Amino acid sequence: MDEELRSLIDRLGAEAGASASYVQLVATPDHDILARVLTEPQQPLWAREVAAFRLGCAGDRRAFETLVLLLNHRDPERCVSAAHALARLGDPRTARAAAALATNTMRTAYALQPVRLLTELRAPESVPALITTLRGLLAPNEPHWRVALACVEGLGRLRDVRATEVLDAALDHPRLGAAAAASLSRLA
Repeated sequence: MDEELRSLIDRLGAEAGASASYVQLVATPDHDILARVLTEPQQPLWAREVAAFRLGCAGDRRAFETLVLLLNHRDPERCVSAAHALARLGDPRTARAAAALATNTMRTAYALQPVRLLTELRAPESVPALITTLRGLLAPNEPHWRVALACVEGLGRLRDVRATEVLDAALDHPRLGAAAAASLSRLA
């Protein structure tokens, strides 16, 4: 069993109270049953998350919308699970959705997983979105410095010279300087 699936099952088992419907969702091989959970009214969040995660990891694009909503959830563990499934989904809309979430200045507090997902996807949208997000987070007392750090590290992994200017600007940031220097060295 995949480590992320095991983590999801452990986390949501308590939330679901190990109900019979929870056990069925975890065990069923039927993607149509999982997909119905995503569209039926009054389904609990844990059920939608299990169904979307399983469908996403299986490459079933019916999970896309639910996974994007979970990627932008206030619960960091839900965001991590959604990013994991979206990375495996193979839907061409994923990078655009992650870029929209990462660059939304009203949702910066929840942008960590979209930023990490963009780095993993290595899509055409990745570098421009990371540059835009980082540029808005370079104030010295920025409370979302972890998102900025993920941008700096992601830009280093993506090795795109378009990031040179914003990484140069990050060199003087007290929490980003060392990572920015390391990322700049990877661009050379």
